[in-house]
Amino acid sequence: MARTPKAVPPFDPELDVALAALGKGPREPVTPDNLEARQERDAAARPRPTAEDLRADGRFEVTEFCVPGPPGGPDVTLVSARPAGLVGPLPLLYYMHGGAMIMGNAWSVLPRILREWALPLELAVISVEYRLAPRAQYPAPLEDCYAGLVWAAAHAAELDIDADRIVIGGKSAGGGLAAALALLARDRGGPEGLGQLLLCPMLDDRGSTFSGHQMSGLDVWDLTSHATAWQALLGDRYGAADLPPYAAPARATDLSGLPPAYVDVGSADMLRDEGVAYANAIWQAGGQAELHVWPGAYHGFDSLAPRAALSQDARNARTRWLQRLLAQSGTRTLQRGLGPDSSGHPAPTG
Repeated sequence: MARTPKAVPPFDPELDVALAALGKGPREPVTPDNLEARQERDAAARPRPTAEDLRADGRFEVTEFCVPGPPGGPDVTLVSARPAGLVGPLPLLYYMHGGAMIMGNAWSVLPRILREWALPLELAVISVEYRLAPRAQYPAPLEDCYAGLVWAAAHAAELDIDADRIVIGGKSAGGGLAAALALLARDRGGPEGLGQLLLCPMLDDRGSTFSGHQMSGLDVWDLTSHATAWQALLGDRYGAADLPPYAAPARATDLSGLPPAYVDVGSADMLRDEGVAYANAIWQAGGQAELHVWPGAYHGFDSLAPRAALSQDARNARTRWLQRLLAQSGTRTLQRGLGPDSSGHPAPTG
């Protein structure tokens, strides 16, 4: 008897074409046996733009900082970029790159971020070069990100940024790190983020969601690769019942007191259900989250098909959220400035 194919959300037609053009080669599952070779292949296929490349003929100011890392760890490289000629202090997007915690780099994500957000929104950006698994396992990558965030907030004047207007963001593994960083900063009393931008975030190590099984092998990611990446990150702690939420934010039982979140997934994304569940848990804790589930979109769709109408809609929605967040924070700052004067009397209102 023929097996009934599993029911899956259909891909958006434009995105489907881009996925077919990609072919099966790059979508070969990542396993412990081929992990090192895949990392080498990724590094060769994803060349790092230099600081001069990122300056884009003078449109951006770019500086690389080597800052103190976590206790007992190496220094952390931060790539700082901003539109040239702007006088701050500017709001900051503190960004973690994707790559399943096993691939990627801080430089290659910057051209798009600078073009799409830094320039139109007059944002400063810092991209973090955190250590990758399996050479560095949890908590090393997260501690790298935390050390960089603490340094950036403490050196706000030097960086000409506003330490009260830092948005923590990331995509895929970087989205998971951004969520974990918001939790860690809350619990350590670290820099309080203005918001958290979580794009198709990698949040759950357990691989047990419906969407994980539904879309595995059809999405650009699959359960084998997913398990390989989490095992590389967690080592002997993989699958532990008492894994801390900073390792896998889906394990968190307390999502109160977090900055407003933007959660963005695709309906055909393996990571769909963990993103939806995370937004729901924030609401249940009394927090603020904006959730977008893009119909027919697979994991990282806007990178594979940047000109597709759905990709453009997604980018516009993210930009509008950032605009609203920054506008609201600017209003609060102005209101603080119009508060009681030094004599204790309210400021004039008309």
